[in-house]
Amino acid sequence: MEVLERLLDGNDEHVAQVDDDHFEGVRDGQDPPVVSVSCSDSRVPAEGVWDANADGDLFTSVNVGNQAWTDVDGELVVNDAVGYAVSALDVELIAVLGHTGCGAITAAYESVTGESETSLPPAVEAAVARLTPIVESAREDGVFDDDTPRGEAVNKLVERAVQEQVDFLVKTDAVPDDVAVAGLVYDFQHAYGNDDGTAYLVSLDGETEDETLRERVSPSYHEHVASLR
Repeated sequence: MEVLERLLDGNDEHVAQVDDDHFEGVRDGQDPPVVSVSCSDSRVPAEGVWDANADGDLFTSVNVGNQAWTDVDGELVVNDAVGYAVSALDVELIAVLGHTGCGAITAAYESVTGESETSLPPAVEAAVARLTPIVESAREDGVFDDDTPRGEAVNKLVERAVQEQVDFLVKTDAVPDDVAVAGLVYDFQHAYGNDDGTAYLVSLDGETEDETLRERVSPSYHEHVASLR
């Protein structure tokens, strides 16, 4: 019970910080401008990444491998959270947030390279299986090879997976054309830069070239644009 009680202590702290008017305007509904798709990894705070402290500001999808898609009857479709956000909440932006050192991407990498020795629960296996085609195509395209250090390969694949999901969301009819789609990578391994916790923009509406991405954002955010290519 110690872990549960720690959670309840945390909730007491949360309650103490909630002002009386905290839920005014959102008690009976929500109108968030953004749906953020991030990983279940304990090192990636879904709201904290964006400093989204006001309830109602951010709709979140948190899952293994920050996947904006899922499989229904053998077909890759937009996942439930993103589908709801774009169809019922009229969000303006989908933010797909990968992170360095991702365990799901690592598992997909191991599956493709034959290094995997661990059996996974069925649902986790299914989630990893949705990522293995990305790893396979990346190897064919020369993103990594047998000489690429494991950590470097995984982080390049994280970026690739984010970009491919952005492409998927841009092309699917399930996402309206007026919804922007951004792909980012949350870095705590100094793969992109030295500032821990920075989210680096690696795709916007399918565009991945650094120069073009910088043209899409204000100069003050140019340092958020980076790539491991």
